[in-house]
Amino acid sequence: MPKKVSKDVIKRVELLRKTINRHSHLYHTLDKSEISDTAYDALVRELEEIEENFPELITPDSPTRKVGDAPLKEFEKVEHQVAQWSFNDAFDENDIRNFDERIKRLLKVSPQYLAELKIDGLKIVLTYEKGVLKMAATRGDGKIGENVTNNVRTIESIPLKLEKPLSIIVEGEIWMPKSIFEALNKERKKKGEELFANPRNIAAGSLRQLDSSITRGRKLDSFIYDIAKYRGLTYGTQEEELRILKLLGFQVNPHFRKFENIEEVIKFWKEWEKKKDKEDYLLDGIVVKVNSRRHQEILGYTGKSPRFGIAFKFRAEQVATLKPVLVAGSIVSRATLHNEDEIRRKDIRIGDVVVIQKAGDVIPEVVRVLTEMRSGKEKVFKFPNHFPLCGGDGRIERIPGQVAYRCVAKNSFEQQRRKLGHFVSRRVFDIDGLGPKIINQLMDAKIVSNFDDVFTIKKGDLETLERFGEKSINNLLKAIEKARNVTLARFIASLSISQVGEETARDLARHFKTAEKFSEADMDELEQLDGVGPVVARSIIDWFTDKENKKLFERLLKQVHVAKEVITRRQGTLADKSFVLTGTLEKMSREEAKDKVHILGGLVRESVSKNTDYVVVGAEPGEKLEKARELGVKVLDEREFIKLLENK
Repeated sequence: MPKKVSKDVIKRVELLRKTINRHSHLYHTLDKSEISDTAYDALVRELEEIEENFPELITPDSPTRKVGDAPLKEFEKVEHQVAQWSFNDAFDENDIRNFDERIKRLLKVSPQYLAELKIDGLKIVLTYEKGVLKMAATRGDGKIGENVTNNVRTIESIPLKLEKPLSIIVEGEIWMPKSIFEALNKERKKKGEELFANPRNIAAGSLRQLDSSITRGRKLDSFIYDIAKYRGLTYGTQEEELRILKLLGFQVNPHFRKFENIEEVIKFWKEWEKKKDKEDYLLDGIVVKVNSRRHQEILGYTGKSPRFGIAFKFRAEQVATLKPVLVAGSIVSRATLHNEDEIRRKDIRIGDVVVIQKAGDVIPEVVRVLTEMRSGKEKVFKFPNHFPLCGGDGRIERIPGQVAYRCVAKNSFEQQRRKLGHFVSRRVFDIDGLGPKIINQLMDAKIVSNFDDVFTIKKGDLETLERFGEKSINNLLKAIEKARNVTLARFIASLSISQVGEETARDLARHFKTAEKFSEADMDELEQLDGVGPVVARSIIDWFTDKENKKLFERLLKQVHVAKEVITRRQGTLADKSFVLTGTLEKMSREEAKDKVHILGGLVRESVSKNTDYVVVGAEPGEKLEKARELGVKVLDEREFIKLLENK
């Protein structure tokens, strides 16, 4: 028979939790301490004992839940509600001044900037519902992360319960104090164990332990720096956002500063570059953001990163090395030589003693050779002139005007295999079921050798392949048939033109409108386009100059249908209109919906604001629908959205 819980016990539990949370907040958020660590630990132990005797009193937000749960078998994959972007990098003063010029050109005003220290740790995304921590996930690939909630609960500086009962998603950095890292390595050295390479790697590894008690023992810490999604909060600047995070109970790095111009930002960067090693956490730069939230919304995002911010990296740290060495927090045993020209210019030989640095504090590179330490046994490096996978005699040649090499024999098996893999990939023609193994089988059987051959595959061709049943064959043929309808941007991206990626393909599609006009472009017109420039322009011209490529282009156009909107829709139907998508659409995927909006000149945003023109609602919509109603933003169901796209 379970013990009866007295009112006195309940009151004691409530008082203990309140007291522990208060002192945790004072210590981790306000950098104050009113009681000793011993006294704090005694309070936690008392609460643990009561909860052990009366498990019915345990709540998810209890401070004792930081101790950790039973080990997991594996980490659950979770889809981020808000896309996880990465900032572009600036490595010197010219880069940051160019960023400032772009911002002023786009805004037509000189904005305020907020600079924050860039912690070299592991990004974390925290989801709170009604003030209680429900989910902690790693960044992953920006769309899918791993659920590490059990482990994050063990980190003292991350609140399990907020000061206000808000539903909110925040982003921050998990890091290991350098003092803890050094103590761990000292202990491992005593035991004769392999030393950890750097604090960042061990922080990442600690957060991914299946047994959360191990994570707890690593004494990780955190800084939270961004509110990604929220309800019930109003703020107009990045500075206000950080202060709100602190009031909610999060630990915010205190060294953020507001500046009126970019020259002040550069002074701040130089100041912290000198004193970065004095902190108990690794720093690799500062993050600079436009302070105004309204300006941030106007600037928006590119396909890869926010336009309103940039990571201003510290200059590389140089170290002369004779053996593996710690450089900027990492043990380095390899360094980039960049290319043949650099090897020859620096006269780098096998067996040399060299000076290395970490470029942008990330990639180790060889700076110079200590020629005075040569013994005479060093050997000049000979660049290879053959590569077996190139086909034919395997010869390679240097591309004129570049440092890169290419196969002399065109369209070797390996080249075509890679190009076909790209051609059928999700963000290009998106042919489900046509993976690398199937492509290899099709090429070995000489069923396909080039892009357009994919659309000539017949049922009989597939019946000759191993492990291909009736259902698999039918599914693949349906996927191929469906892929015949493609946007111009995807069509251009599919061609594997050197230097032309997904975003450049989209820019080209917006300008040329049709595949035919794109194929007829000249050097002058291409060079004038934003995001293209002379190198990309020359690559496009060279691709179309090749007769075989031109024939392939024409054959491919006969096999596919480039989306009608690109050719027939009036220009700018949705020009500058801002869309937000929520819920699942029936007639098209979210990516297809985004493409259709882009084609018509519109913009797709991740969050709803007063500047949003339309919120498109599918099945099981999220909080974006409620936000739209609060702000009076026009809401479209899928039928209305399609009607708008078709301009009917």
